[in-house]
Amino acid sequence: MRKILFGVLVTLVILFTFKYCGDQQNEKVTLKENSALIQESLKNVGKLVVTEGHFSQVFNYNNSKDLFSNLISAEKKALVVVNADVTIAYDLSKIEYKIDEKTKTLTILSIPKEEIKISPDFEYYDIQADFLNPFEAKDYNAIKETVNKQLLKKIEASELKSNAKNRLISELSKFYILTNSLGWTLKYNENPINNLEALKDFKL
Repeated sequence: MRKILFGVLVTLVILFTFKYCGDQQNEKVTLKENSALIQESLKNVGKLVVTEGHFSQVFNYNNSKDLFSNLISAEKKALVVVNADVTIAYDLSKIEYKIDEKTKTLTILSIPKEEIKISPDFEYYDIQADFLNPFEAKDYNAIKETVNKQLLKKIEASELKSNAKNRLISELSKFYILTNSLGWTLKYNENPINNLEALKDFKL
């Protein structure tokens, strides 16, 4: 009778041992599968063009040059009409992140700064220049530089950048939904993201 009981106990111990090892192995496999899924999702995100805008502006360009000890003033001027397409994009393939399988945590370390691309089209009207002060390449370069500075100010004052950030947050929310569905935690700069509203507080 004792031998039978001993045999039963040994059998139960062996079964429980195999079950425990099997559960541990399943847990490791699940973690690796989840980790691979998260990594694949991050890799599949390329450059995200978040918003586009169009600006039109008219500039009056004036340049005067004093000659012969300020005895003569040579002037040149032009009317410049600018139509510019503006694109704001985030290259999310440059996101820096860390995956911790032990704590089931995806930490976003840094998000790349937005890329602002301005594609202006210049039309010049009523160009007037003195023989002693002709239009040169440096004048056109000066006009382009001034226009770009003015357009950047317009972009800052417009809703383009805030709209771009909203689109970015919408894209990042996919990571929260994915990690949350897998039982993982999403962090940004070591701060846990517990809900979608917290994403709006991202400081880029």
